[in-house]
Amino acid sequence: MRRVCLALPTNRACAGTIAALAEEAAHAAAHFDVEVHLLILDTSDTSDTASTADASGTSDAAGAPEAGSSPFAQNAAAVAAVVPTPRVVVHHLGEARQRAFLERVIRRSGAPDPEPLLDLMLPDAVSYGACTNRIFLVAAALGCTSVHRRDSDGDYQLLDGHKVFPIDHELRTLGRRAGEVAADVTAVTKNELDPAHGDRPVVLVGGSFIGELSVDVGEIRELDPAVYHDVVGLWAPPVWSEEEKRELIEESFTGGGTEPFRADETVLGPPDIRRVDMCNIGLDHRVYERLPLPPATETIGSDYFLLHVVLDAGLPGVVHNRHIVNYYTPERRTGPGFTAYQVRFAKFLLSMLYLHPVYGEMMVLGEELLDERHEVRTAPVLDSVRRSAAWDRAENVRRLDVLDRSYRRLGGKYARFADHLAPLRERLLDEARADAERFALLIDAWGALVAAAHAEPTIRPGEAG
Repeated sequence: MRRVCLALPTNRACAGTIAALAEEAAHAAAHFDVEVHLLILDTSDTSDTASTADASGTSDAAGAPEAGSSPFAQNAAAVAAVVPTPRVVVHHLGEARQRAFLERVIRRSGAPDPEPLLDLMLPDAVSYGACTNRIFLVAAALGCTSVHRRDSDGDYQLLDGHKVFPIDHELRTLGRRAGEVAADVTAVTKNELDPAHGDRPVVLVGGSFIGELSVDVGEIRELDPAVYHDVVGLWAPPVWSEEEKRELIEESFTGGGTEPFRADETVLGPPDIRRVDMCNIGLDHRVYERLPLPPATETIGSDYFLLHVVLDAGLPGVVHNRHIVNYYTPERRTGPGFTAYQVRFAKFLLSMLYLHPVYGEMMVLGEELLDERHEVRTAPVLDSVRRSAAWDRAENVRRLDVLDRSYRRLGGKYARFADHLAPLRERLLDEARADAERFALLIDAWGALVAAAHAEPTIRPGEAG
């Protein structure tokens, strides 16, 4: 029986999401020959000052503590309320336990300078890549062969009153030979697999979301479509034609649109990564145990790197339409929450200066990224990331100029944000380059960290903290 990791990274109260994931875990254990490790990596506030409402607006979940309890306590109560289910093991790891785990793994890895690695794996600031990298190492320690990631700001669609779980497609196809999957009419509705790739494993199974844009720029589009074009177009490679940029802008952050789920559609072949989001993905260990995600802080989109690796290396994937329902937490649109999110969006745009060259080189390498076992070769990716850090940052200066001009044109809170961003320019430019350098450092250490995680004694379930 294989072990799989259904994972939720969170830094907020999300009792409703935890309960829903427990349902998905129970469903998986009941329908597949797997042991599901439901992993909640929780860095939420432990101070007793928050309301009982979770990110989805759900309040007073079964076992929830009284009003005024901390977000972490609310999540712990939701975990305690999960009904025990055969072959489902629940782990709720707070920041202290995560730090202790990482310290042991880094020490066992033999890293000559442990502190920088610990900071890359568990930074003080928000990092979408770092929280997922922690999932990868804990999954290795648990003996899991795949990771199935969800997010705290999503929910499942319903069909005839029943929740539509993505894990059905993930467990039915992930890790199998692509040729076998192609012949399975219950798993694939459309086959775009190159017959020459039939011996390669399916390493990515994913869907997207329905609802609002995944990045909180929808209001910009409503206020001024021309400004939206200028701002969103900043994440395209500068060498692209206007037609290519226009297509990217039209498709960016739209996910699966707004049409609700009615019947399964699954496509086997080179995965259309524009239709896959990290809130709705399953990854085989043969990908994430070879390469980590960029650990950039305060940067949205930093957790999508492995999707490009899979596509460029010619590894097969399955893209499905069991999309997650996307919603926003209120703090992203007002006050300090708005400012923090827009800074993360700006840093995302700046990160492209260093990621686009790597993506381009991986596309050129193609199948040369794979070894004889169809596993990703780390060395060429590491070399590319190292060289990208030396790129001239003039393009990023231009990106900040466009952002400043565009936000001032919008006026109101966007103009005020431009005032906030202006004195941060040099710092953000420096941080974007440093993020590329730190990513290279983590790639170089990753193999030893994964090996050390595999040697880690079994993590005991049922302990919060």
